[in-house]
Amino acid sequence: MVGAVLASVAVLAVAACGQGAGQADRPAVAQGGSDFKKAGDESAQFGTDAKPGEFPRTIRHAMGETTLAKRPERVIVLDVGELDNVVALGIKPVGVAYTEGSPTMPGYIGDRAGAPASVGTSNSINLEAVSKLAPDLILGSKLRAEQQYDKLKAIAPTVFSLRPGYTWQANFRLNAAALDKSAQADQLLGDYTRHATRTGDAVAAKLGTRPTISMVRFMPGKIRLYADKSFIGTILADAKLPRPQSQQVDDLAVEISTEQVGKADADWIFVGSYGDPAKTAQQSVQGGPLWQQLGAVKSGHAKTVNDEVWYLGLGVLAAEAVLTDLEKQLTS
Repeated sequence: MVGAVLASVAVLAVAACGQGAGQADRPAVAQGGSDFKKAGDESAQFGTDAKPGEFPRTIRHAMGETTLAKRPERVIVLDVGELDNVVALGIKPVGVAYTEGSPTMPGYIGDRAGAPASVGTSNSINLEAVSKLAPDLILGSKLRAEQQYDKLKAIAPTVFSLRPGYTWQANFRLNAAALDKSAQADQLLGDYTRHATRTGDAVAAKLGTRPTISMVRFMPGKIRLYADKSFIGTILADAKLPRPQSQQVDDLAVEISTEQVGKADADWIFVGSYGDPAKTAQQSVQGGPLWQQLGAVKSGHAKTVNDEVWYLGLGVLAAEAVLTDLEKQLTS
């Protein structure tokens, strides 16, 4: 029985990853989906009306409502965003699903998460492993695990955000509501906002201007320029650091071909690579003439950044780390 269940999860995960199969297979909250741009407004409505310390409490989330009888003590997280969120709130999860591109504990989190057991990856959840850990709360997202939601909630109360990414602050508040740590989340987000303002101001003071920032990410089979509705896009907006015209787009990212690398130019370029760089076009592009002709490259302003922080972190701890790194890169 378990083998059949796990096989069905694997098939569903492959289907979720293979979005090239057609528009009908794409989740509505995925990039290009009908609900992608609505996710911010919808996510802001999630949470609870319960008072601090009050249990049972009912949580409004992407899959409806979930009632928690008591304060959760054994939490499983199904993506890096949720991992970042609970660790920021002082919780050490008992289980975690990492991403395929970075299947180990992110270095910026380190031992703050304790030693959670693996429950598969964010696109291929091992339900047997989840069940064995006897969780009392499972945190994930509709984008990553909608097809597994009914099976997960049969194991433990399960709370889903709509999607990771540009909704990260609302997701943090949602996770905090389930953990009865809303005041702490508000404090951390306030600290982040003030840090973003200081970073932008420090860059402007040092350089005499606010430079345009280009975010380039090499992935297997594609090159992305990250735009306004992305995790990194929101951080740059909060720091009031402008983007080149090619990335002033109300979307997650713009995909370009190797011949369109000129669109990546800006005062500064920050480069990430998902997974093994050898499986992407990074080496050939950066070694080619079009890349070498970019103004930022000629000025020594094209820098490689840590992908697991700048692109995969998806939470307040990663956002704080990005701001620290950003200021260091631009003012050193």
